[in-house]
Amino acid sequence: MRFIGSKAKLLKNIDMVISENTDGNEKIFCDIFSGTGSVARYFKPRYEILSNDTLYFSYVIQKATIENNSRPEFSKLRSIGIRDPFSFLEETQVQILDYDDAHYFITKNYTPHAGCERMYLSNKNAARVDFIRNTIEAWKRDGMLRELEYYYLLAGLIEGVPSVSNITGTYGAYLKYWDKRAFKDLELSRLDVFNNHRNNTSYNRDANELIRDLSGDILYLDPPYNSRQYVPNYHLLETISKYDYPEIHGITGMRPCNNVKSPFCIKGEVADAFEDLVSKADFRNIVMSYSTDGLMTASEIEKILKRHGVEESYKMYSVPYRQYMSKKTMQKEYLYEYIFYIRKNIPKKLHFEFCETSRPDSAATADTKKYIKSPVNYIGGKYKLLPQILPNFPRYIGTFVDLFAGGCNVAINVNANKIICNDINTKIIEIFQAFKDTAISEILRQIKTRIAEYGLSKENEVGFKQFRNYYNATQNPIDLYTLACYSFNYQFRFNNNLEYNNPFGRNRSRFSDNMEHNLITFVFKLQRLNIEFSSIDFMQIPLDSLAYDDLIYCDPPYLITTGTYNDGNRGFKDWKLEQESALYDYLDAANVRGIKFALSNVIEHKGKVNELLSTWACKYRIIDLSMSYSNSSYNTKRGESREVLIINY
Repeated sequence: MRFIGSKAKLLKNIDMVISENTDGNEKIFCDIFSGTGSVARYFKPRYEILSNDTLYFSYVIQKATIENNSRPEFSKLRSIGIRDPFSFLEETQVQILDYDDAHYFITKNYTPHAGCERMYLSNKNAARVDFIRNTIEAWKRDGMLRELEYYYLLAGLIEGVPSVSNITGTYGAYLKYWDKRAFKDLELSRLDVFNNHRNNTSYNRDANELIRDLSGDILYLDPPYNSRQYVPNYHLLETISKYDYPEIHGITGMRPCNNVKSPFCIKGEVADAFEDLVSKADFRNIVMSYSTDGLMTASEIEKILKRHGVEESYKMYSVPYRQYMSKKTMQKEYLYEYIFYIRKNIPKKLHFEFCETSRPDSAATADTKKYIKSPVNYIGGKYKLLPQILPNFPRYIGTFVDLFAGGCNVAINVNANKIICNDINTKIIEIFQAFKDTAISEILRQIKTRIAEYGLSKENEVGFKQFRNYYNATQNPIDLYTLACYSFNYQFRFNNNLEYNNPFGRNRSRFSDNMEHNLITFVFKLQRLNIEFSSIDFMQIPLDSLAYDDLIYCDPPYLITTGTYNDGNRGFKDWKLEQESALYDYLDAANVRGIKFALSNVIEHKGKVNELLSTWACKYRIIDLSMSYSNSSYNTKRGESREVLIINY
């Protein structure tokens, strides 16, 4: 695809600048003006990638190649006989019956016929585009495509359309005669996807707004450098990607732009927009590409970078980019691409290696240091068992469903394309959703403001009770987390009115430096996951949305143990034989559908045997875990347990 300002030819120069000015320990690379994603894809093998662009078709390509870590398998389509959706979309016979048919929006508006003179695409290729878009949407609507499968197919179409478009390079105008390539048959691109084993994230937001929510090591900036707006030049790709039937206008069939022009394309606004972006950037290293014929001068850029960075670290590199004939001198002259670098005076980011699930037959290790620990002390948490649980998960997981997420120790450490965390405890889910949606700096500010406001400490019980009363009246999730930090055993307990009633943790509980460290690490990872939260009964999680490469993980309340989460006296549903039997039926139904599951439970505990579980589990593979179960409740004495992981694969 020919893209305005593409940096495909400058990748090695950008790489050289980064290598020269960084120490090699950087982990997170942000490409905040991604375009077609060439820079993000180039650096994906080396870093966790954050990519962004306001153009939706760009976002589609990023979702397919940056956020996605493998070529999709399209298991649900295969189950109905469509083994290769690309060939199906390319080869199925398409016939135009009526140009006014709403299902043929591209054909009606961008190909020549009695009601239209535009010549962007041949009639047959436009009809193929409409067929593909309608089919992909139908598959998505019918639950036949997972999210990243949808974007992968759509990106293949977006990348294929320019090869048969009757244009000189962009869609600002079409040719008045047919270029020979317009008569080729449309072929979808089978995009390469590199698996960097990291949780990459793609965004479709305004860069100056998004920058407030991001942090990392290297920020790469490639903003628009002249007054040309991108949407008019790629309006057809935007319409194909969104397929939103816009009210088009003009000779070229332009889609509405809402008269919103990027400040980076306005001479009087670009410097302020650039300074705002740099000043808010929570990145230690900033690298920027810009052209000599841009709206900002090199001097302006230098001043802004030095105002917000370490002046001595500033560097500017000039790369001859394009030769042209000067009308003034009638001599050949060069346009140069500038690459700027500056280091911001902020601490280096703390990074932690996130464990990937290993092969099912790999040996488990007792070392939990490579795993992230939940900041929430939830009864029955599986942090210490992660070295035995995760290696028994499938090597590849499409969607990971944690039916009883609890403290999210498993979900935060699993490697999956998508994660769904569910727990009937609405209060815990509200905390995690707040952690997902709130910048870590704001979370810490709120916590420390409350600590100071109520004088919270290991000794101040009066302040604790005042804060507890305040929380019960206001119900702010981050306040609840803060309150639990000063409660007995850091636990979450509620009465039947869902009021927090855990007592004061005298001389023991406080928001320590170690807890702050755990919180930062957890939130840092959480905000980069493709994760959703829900708080519904597990039976309401539909199985028809899952496929054979997905995994359901269950860590339910244990029938033969007692904890504050399953005694039925804390405002939440208790756990009895009825719920236990319903869970087994649910997992049996998943097994019939070919969906993988893993169930954590205890068969024996303190002389009790869960006979129902013991009988049911014989149908599946039982893996014994070498750890006594002793964390169901703070007042339960240690006893011998047989803790197991039951899997159906």
